[in-house]
Amino acid sequence: MMRRKRLVFCLVLAVSMMLAGCKGDGGKSPLDPKKPVTIEVWNYYNGDQLTAFDSLVKEFNESVGREKGIIVKSSSQGSVNDLETNVLAAIRGDVGAAEVPNIFMAYADTAYAADQMGGIVDLKQYLTAEEVAAYIDSYMREGDFDGSGEIKIFPMAKSTEVLVLNKTDWDVFAAATGARYEDMADMEGLVRTAQSYYEWTDAQTPEVNGDGRALFGRDAMANYMLIGSMQLGTEIFQVSDGRMTLDFNKETVRKLWDNYYIPFVKGYFAASGRFRSDDIKTGNIIAFVGSSSGASFFPETVSRSDQESYPIEMEVLACPGFAGGGAYAVQQGAGMVVTEGSEAEVYASVEFLKWFTADEQNILFSVQSGYLPVTRTANDKDAILGSGAQISQKMERTLPVAVDTVNRNQTYTTKAFEEGTKARNVLEYAMSDLAAQDRAVVVERLAAGQSLEEASAEFCTDAHFDAWYEETLGRLQAFESQ
Repeated sequence: MMRRKRLVFCLVLAVSMMLAGCKGDGGKSPLDPKKPVTIEVWNYYNGDQLTAFDSLVKEFNESVGREKGIIVKSSSQGSVNDLETNVLAAIRGDVGAAEVPNIFMAYADTAYAADQMGGIVDLKQYLTAEEVAAYIDSYMREGDFDGSGEIKIFPMAKSTEVLVLNKTDWDVFAAATGARYEDMADMEGLVRTAQSYYEWTDAQTPEVNGDGRALFGRDAMANYMLIGSMQLGTEIFQVSDGRMTLDFNKETVRKLWDNYYIPFVKGYFAASGRFRSDDIKTGNIIAFVGSSSGASFFPETVSRSDQESYPIEMEVLACPGFAGGGAYAVQQGAGMVVTEGSEAEVYASVEFLKWFTADEQNILFSVQSGYLPVTRTANDKDAILGSGAQISQKMERTLPVAVDTVNRNQTYTTKAFEEGTKARNVLEYAMSDLAAQDRAVVVERLAAGQSLEEASAEFCTDAHFDAWYEETLGRLQAFESQ
């Protein structure tokens, strides 16, 4: 009996020591500086973001990596879609596919699909409770697919949405009409301000019918649908253990419709370029909601034609939500997924991720790339501005607003489920495509001499909304778990 108790004790002790060796730096490292282990990281960064990432990888290799015996190799796979395709092909073992990397960037749906195939590491066992608590909660929860507290996605850098303005042209409008930034603090006020801008610009050429200009556009319509619904009390995709239940509440969706589709067909909102920063460049709009990480692409000039070009100044405001709605903001940005490997490879991967997201490195990456830090202490305006890192004027305006947004709101992103990306694409295009199609008809009618109210009347009816709603509901129901 005593021997049995001693055997059980020894087994428990052995397991405890093994776990202690996995958590943080408290246990014995499997690394040997004399025999460094190489880990490969696949990302989708390009431009300034790739330069910033590779610079930090080099710094790691020359410092901590050399000391501990870790060599990190960074490999950009191109676009997000290219990365997803290459990762899933590697995990499946497709003919011609590359070897599975030790770490790859992924959004939740891709990480979930990879996890279903097997071979993804739960990083919770490699982090102490104190280390986990250092990160913003919602960022860590993104990789908890089964609700058990697992960590299948390590947060690396995040972004949210901000309202970006062509301040130069806004100031002219504001001086003439008395418009204020505060007027756009919520979606309803933004729509009213956009209508005022349209009417003000239309009145400048009374001899031309219906040539008012749009004030506003937005990137990522799915964000508008998902976050707007959360603010209005509805979660469209309710997910539990990878299974989605749909709540496409008609009253909520009508509110979304009235504050995007209607102002779009009337010309108060617009979208023509690939991104709304393109529409700023051409003078098609003077304000847009987009990713905080994309604010660095804001143009420095407006070119209405070959003959008309002038410099503009940028201003950044908080993304407007619905009046009286819940305090929700979008959570964006891929995280890092660690794949199964040797003990040394997994340990080295975690060591690199922890180093990269330590405050000093994460803030430096943020100010260079436009992303937000992922720890509580680094996601602070004073910490960022006082870090000593060289910050561009655009990021100096953007990051404080984005940090405030994260700290003042509950950040939200949909949980992963099978074919979640396809379901999200329905939200991305269903309303915006119809709005663009119907706006084209309105423009033709305006050119033929109709008033704006006459030209848009058939599109502003309950029947038109009902038809679109039922069609979109049916498309989304196809992704609901049975």
